[in-house]
Amino acid sequence: MKAIIETERLRLRAWTEADLDVFYLLGTDPDAIRYAQREPYASRAHALEVLHAAPLRDYAEHGFGRFACEWKASGEVIGFSGLKYLPEFNEVELGYRFLPAWWGKGLATEAGQAGIAFARDTLELRRIISVILPENTASANVVRKLGLSFERSELYAPLDNARVDIWARSLV
Repeated sequence: MKAIIETERLRLRAWTEADLDVFYLLGTDPDAIRYAQREPYASRAHALEVLHAAPLRDYAEHGFGRFACEWKASGEVIGFSGLKYLPEFNEVELGYRFLPAWWGKGLATEAGQAGIAFARDTLELRRIISVILPENTASANVVRKLGLSFERSELYAPLDNARVDIWARSLV
């Protein structure tokens, strides 16, 4: 994936192996993973396997995937945001995760707006969804700001069949 998107405060770009340390941190920080994955990465080697199996494979197979989010002022990667094809729903999800020190600054909304524009204008997608655990009210507030509406609840196998809320938005 060659796209680089700049927002007011962020640079969104493809993940690389050079980002392994922060990718590992995003997959092991208890607060960052609370609503997103059941188990933290067991090691940096495990995180590298996931990096290859998820975003890097998504770029090759679908031409898009989650973006690493850099704080423009420093170049530091502080989270991720963007699109991911979810075969369980045969839909594209907008998702995000930031290190807790960066929460509450509007960055998920800022990155989400850029992801929606990319989905609509570059990928020409007609619809996006977001999969959110019901107790994750902060994420529900973000997607509401981004124009997604609650659509339904259902069980989601990748989170041990937890009940999740599906939020959706038309891009046409």
